[in-house]
Amino acid sequence: MSPVSVSTNRVVPGPQEPEEKTYHPSDGLFTDAHVPDFDAYLALYKKSTEEPEEFWADVAQEFYWKKPPSGPMLQYNFDVNKGNIYIKFMEGAKTNICYNILDRNVHERNLGEKVAYYWEGNSPDHHQNITYNQLLRNVCRCANALKLLGVKKGDRVAIYLPMIPELVYTMLACARIGAVHSIVFAGFSSESLCERIMDAQCNILVTADGVYRGDKLINLKKIASEALERCKERYVPVCCSLLSEEPLFTSTSHPSIIHTHSGALTQSETHAVYTAHTVCTKQCASIHSFISVQGVLHTVTGYMLYTSLTFKYVFDYHHDDVYWCTADIGWITGHSYITYGPLANGATSVLFEGVPVYPHVGRLWEIIEKYGVSKFYTAPTAIRLLMKYGREPLYDLSSLCVLGTVGEPINPEAWLWYYDVVGQQRCPVIDTFWQTETGGHVLTPLPAATPLKPGSATCPFFGVQPAILNEHGEELEGEAEGYLVFRKPWPGIMRGVYGNQERFESTYFRKFPGFYVTGDGCRRDQDGYYWITGRIDDMLNVSGHLLSTAEVEAALTEHPSVAEAAVVSQPHAVKGECLYCFVTLKDHKEFNRTLMEELKRKGQREKIGPIATPDFIQNAPGLPKTRSGKIMRRVLRQIARNEKDLGDLSTLADPKVVEVLFSQRCEAAA
Repeated sequence: MSPVSVSTNRVVPGPQEPEEKTYHPSDGLFTDAHVPDFDAYLALYKKSTEEPEEFWADVAQEFYWKKPPSGPMLQYNFDVNKGNIYIKFMEGAKTNICYNILDRNVHERNLGEKVAYYWEGNSPDHHQNITYNQLLRNVCRCANALKLLGVKKGDRVAIYLPMIPELVYTMLACARIGAVHSIVFAGFSSESLCERIMDAQCNILVTADGVYRGDKLINLKKIASEALERCKERYVPVCCSLLSEEPLFTSTSHPSIIHTHSGALTQSETHAVYTAHTVCTKQCASIHSFISVQGVLHTVTGYMLYTSLTFKYVFDYHHDDVYWCTADIGWITGHSYITYGPLANGATSVLFEGVPVYPHVGRLWEIIEKYGVSKFYTAPTAIRLLMKYGREPLYDLSSLCVLGTVGEPINPEAWLWYYDVVGQQRCPVIDTFWQTETGGHVLTPLPAATPLKPGSATCPFFGVQPAILNEHGEELEGEAEGYLVFRKPWPGIMRGVYGNQERFESTYFRKFPGFYVTGDGCRRDQDGYYWITGRIDDMLNVSGHLLSTAEVEAALTEHPSVAEAAVVSQPHAVKGECLYCFVTLKDHKEFNRTLMEELKRKGQREKIGPIATPDFIQNAPGLPKTRSGKIMRRVLRQIARNEKDLGDLSTLADPKVVEVLFSQRCEAAA
């Protein structure tokens, strides 16, 4: 059965109703594409769902196996009424993920002198090229250093590092010796760091002296010390701190911290480099590869195959590409599409420590020009931020051929700016939907194969079988809107929540037995395309009508004065809930009553319907975002309700934004 039915006639973009148009890559842009057209996609998709054993066995042949699987390729139970939930893939197989993504590239594919990473520091003056040979040597030395500190197979290692090469060395060293890494975003507070150390029962913490984010200096050593103090209630892990050559801070740190100089984990005196066959610890298919956010567990074999395949096909990766994902490795996007997926394909990537607008608003475009980036992957929030500055900051972007988005649904206005201005109407915009739990892309276009609709995640990836259910668990056919679920697993899906099977089952499988529940709302259009409408908890019930905040936000940002919008619910005595909207204007645009009326009239009454008319529209010079670019809607809901007790704000890129929004809250006009 075909997952979609799409007209492939070329449509010329127009200014009205952009979501109804379809876009195609420029002629000749993908002459050697892995999936050259939609028919090829359908054929591969059919094989992946009807002959999954053969499909994934073919993918597995590209990797090294110490021992092949001893049973069926895939075994699972998604129905809580039939027993415990489990997913098993290639049970009995043994390999090492680090060997597959490093040693294999160096010794079998002769990629030793190829650049694995172009590292760009927070300052443009700081940069470094790291070849696969150098990466392998540094990872081996780091693995040896961790073993000297007592780390062994099965131990959990917390990593609290900025986007420096040592972060990659440490996480891959863990994979090399069979330890489980738990990477904590280097922006979390000491309390959050402590919670993650204790939740994963980590044996060791690897951190750094400090880090600059833009012009702000963050004392990571102090945060680590405070976290270790909190951990004393249960135990104190060993902590290794990487100091800069000239230490940034002189404050006394926790006594359990072992101080070394920057890069000391990679110095030759820590031990000679192991040979390829003695350094790697064999890992069974069911061995945990890493623990991510919220205790999500991923295993070696399935995750390795899935991230490798999604990277290759979704970005149409080829040997001469330069790829750049702007995410932080502290999040799953960085795990899958900065480290494991690209390295499994022998790719050259950009590793970026800085922020998009430092030291100037053209920093991202400058880096694209500098390295000739061909595949670029970033978040809609970053795109909307840069839209504020118009076309002027752009450099030579002619090297680009694929643009990707990740993290949240992209509104059509931002999609079109990305396509027109950054991609110069040549490059397809690949809007990927996936989660920490899915391990990799599950709904996504393919660059040469999929006709694109701005704002739609389009079609399922190979092996992924989506469905839409209503509140009663009934499956909806054809055009429909409801809960997005998946009926069968794929290799990269999570295997559990660390130490909490009950939470795993109740969160993802109990609401609709027999399905994995994403927690997202979804709409399927007449062509079978999927549109993510936002988290179910981001849905609003206005006078009995269920509205998607993402849909309202998309309507607001279609106004030519609006750069970005965020919508939350506000309690209402009559409606139950009403819309409270925050809008960030483009440079030199004025927030006034005329604009508010236009946003209400054109953006809502005409676009969605009268029920979507906002009760409140507030000017927001900035929105509260994490350092990875995600909007903290929890904070916006509290601002809308004038709740001053905001809790932990340590992940905010700019906490002053909250003060400004509270001070202007009284200006919000009904």
